[in-house]
Amino acid sequence: MTTLPGAIPAWNNAGVLPPIRTNAPGNSPDRSPYAVELAGLVDHFSSTPERIAILDGLLRFRADLHRAGIINGFQWLDGSFLEDVESLENRPPRDMDVVTFYHLPDGHNQRSLLKINPILFDRNAWKTSYKVDPYFISLGKPTDADRVKEISYWYSIWSHRRDGLWKGFVQVDLNPARDDAARAILNPDGGVNYE
Repeated sequence: MTTLPGAIPAWNNAGVLPPIRTNAPGNSPDRSPYAVELAGLVDHFSSTPERIAILDGLLRFRADLHRAGIINGFQWLDGSFLEDVESLENRPPRDMDVVTFYHLPDGHNQRSLLKINPILFDRNAWKTSYKVDPYFISLGKPTDADRVKEISYWYSIWSHRRDGLWKGFVQVDLNPARDDAARAILNPDGGVNYE
């Protein structure tokens, strides 16, 4: 099977995304996190009703971020959603882990964003309403060294399963320009309400 650049690789024999593409040289930059189009993610993982519900939650989560002005940055996606948990643990995924690396909208700081939308940084509300386990990292200030440490933390956590197995994860752009294409793949008849 040939994997296109930007495509999500198939699960390996351990039921996880490989940390590097099997046909890529060891020093290839084409490795986890795999930068993919949001529509490609939806197309790749919308295989069961439970997965479709989680993807719907992700799209609604992104829509709320966009309404708050958070449109520049990227998201890392991981958790059992990106694993073959149905085979590994004989259950469907429960949610998707999401770290949103974002630039603050012009004229705002985290406090002003929270005032506008108090639920914006309420992890429990997101988990309940959207089946998303969210984390946020504001890009830029206070210092680049702090951001590198935070990004390194998430990379080190997400590049392994709890049992130590190396695995991959996915990155999507935060820009809303491609969300409609992802929604169309998830629900071609337009029946899901994303409000």
